[in-house]
Amino acid sequence: MIRALWTAATGMEAQQISQDVVANNLANVNTAGFKKARADFQDLMYQVYSKSGAETTGGGQLPVGIEIGMGVKPVAIQKMFSQGDYMQTDNEFDMAIEGKGFFQIDNDGSTVYTRAGNFKLDSDGAVCNSEGLKLVPELTIPNDTVGFTIDSGGTWTASDANGDPLATGRMELANFIN
Repeated sequence: MIRALWTAATGMEAQQISQDVVANNLANVNTAGFKKARADFQDLMYQVYSKSGAETTGGGQLPVGIEIGMGVKPVAIQKMFSQGDYMQTDNEFDMAIEGKGFFQIDNDGSTVYTRAGNFKLDSDGAVCNSEGLKLVPELTIPNDTVGFTIDSGGTWTASDANGDPLATGRMELANFIN
């Protein structure tokens, strides 16, 4: 294949990947807890015909060399963990994380992690996500609860009609080094 076509093809493939990432970001603009992604690229090796400073046939030195780039390749699709916007809802069990951390969810004995904070109560009073997967550690709300609050430190309180606490606990967020 002609080298210029191959180099151009790597550029087209890189642009397609970039557009796919942007399209996925747009498709998930209203998904709770979604974090946009960014495609990272790097150039491929260069074919060197002559190095800068090489001696010419006339005895001089080349001020610049001749290097032909071979194109581009994708190297990563990186999640952007910047703080998103908060959205007010009418569900007292919807939560948002300010700063770092992930909610821990039990998925059939394995812990999975999410920043999506759209939670509900199941029939047993356990706080769960839209798929019915419960928080870890499990957070169960007593039946006679009238009010539910979580403070900025993650301490939750379920209270009765008089405002007296029925149960309290602490949300445990997972944090990762990377």
